[in-house]
Amino acid sequence: MVTEQHIWEFLADVQDPEIPVISVLDLGVVRKVDLIDQQSVDVTVTPTYSGCPAMSAISIGIRMKLLSKGFKKINVIHQLSPAWSTDWMSESGKKRLQEYGIAPPQPQSHDGDLFSEDVHIECPRCHSVDTKLISQFGSTACKALYQCESCHEPFDYFKCHH
Repeated sequence: MVTEQHIWEFLADVQDPEIPVISVLDLGVVRKVDLIDQQSVDVTVTPTYSGCPAMSAISIGIRMKLLSKGFKKINVIHQLSPAWSTDWMSESGKKRLQEYGIAPPQPQSHDGDLFSEDVHIECPRCHSVDTKLISQFGSTACKALYQCESCHEPFDYFKCHH
């Protein structure tokens, strides 16, 4: 007999399509699971931002995983409110981001405020905080592009959203 806990465990295997080292659970986009019966489930997800192009791939990944576990009716519900927050990310997911070369969100940053003083984000490679913002947008809209002044490597920073 499958329980909601089993479904959460299944979803831990669904990787984020843009950052394959973290799952959709690590990312915090899966908000709710409702087991309707042994063949039907509703999964509520919140995108990292309202226009996130990865949400289609995430929905397909969720459906494919649950189909492989015997579910016949899978309803993926997209919920915009409350807005997704980086506070919903798991600590292990943030650690895997850093190991992958993406600086994880840092709550003290002033993301989105173009008039604030430059914030120094720790380089995920050499751990220096002697970094500078290159662009408000990195490889995806939810990331900014920074460069380390110590090792001179560019890196993505996963912007903090509250």
